[in-house]
Amino acid sequence: MRRIVLALAACSALLLAVAAPASAITNGTADGSDHPEVGALVSPTQYSDGTWTYCSGTLIAARVFLTAAHCADEGGPAIVTFSTHYQAGDRVYTGTFHVDPAYPGPSSAPHDVAVVVFDEAVSGITPARLPAAGALERLPKDQPITSVGYGANTVTSGKTGGHDYLYDDVRRETVGTVNTVTTAWLKASMNPSLGNGGTCFGDSGGPNFLGTTNIVAATTITGDSVCRATNVDYRMDGAAARAFLGAFVTLP
Repeated sequence: MRRIVLALAACSALLLAVAAPASAITNGTADGSDHPEVGALVSPTQYSDGTWTYCSGTLIAARVFLTAAHCADEGGPAIVTFSTHYQAGDRVYTGTFHVDPAYPGPSSAPHDVAVVVFDEAVSGITPARLPAAGALERLPKDQPITSVGYGANTVTSGKTGGHDYLYDDVRRETVGTVNTVTTAWLKASMNPSLGNGGTCFGDSGGPNFLGTTNIVAATTITGDSVCRATNVDYRMDGAAARAFLGAFVTLP
């Protein structure tokens, strides 16, 4: 249940803007070694379905991991894996959460961004890049974005109503297309009937790369409850996100 709770926390300031939170890759494929800079936050205790990961994120400097503020665990240190398919015993990195102090903000300025500063530098993985200030202002409506994360990969109808979200701790990737860019948000189609994929529960904090680049245009925050319509992501080129991130990394 903690994955759902975390994702719903992200939605607290967005109820008027979107239907429900998102966090997992749908209509995608196993990422393999395509995006080694993308990792997952690992729970200290295993979930009832046998899985461990609950949010996603991106290495943006040797000791800095970008994720969402609503993923921050106040109960202890952050635990992060970069395994393509996490299993207990795999290499993990520990660190400290730092959350944008203005979170949670209104839907027009959510401040839903955080970093984990690792106790030791990550070696052997090239960090992703952040966009320049205002870089997304003139994105064409059909611009492809590549979403990556460890979230739910399948949504099924529940036996007693509602929906079940299926996880397997595998890093996945998919491609959607931009619908709308607002001051704070990048919104993309993840409608499978149009050939698009997107995010779901568990992908929160994960990257949405600009096309096939390693530039993190925006981080996954929310979407529709069955993960089939719209991927709603927080822009990393905006003044608020940059003001926070500038304290931890050198900005372009």
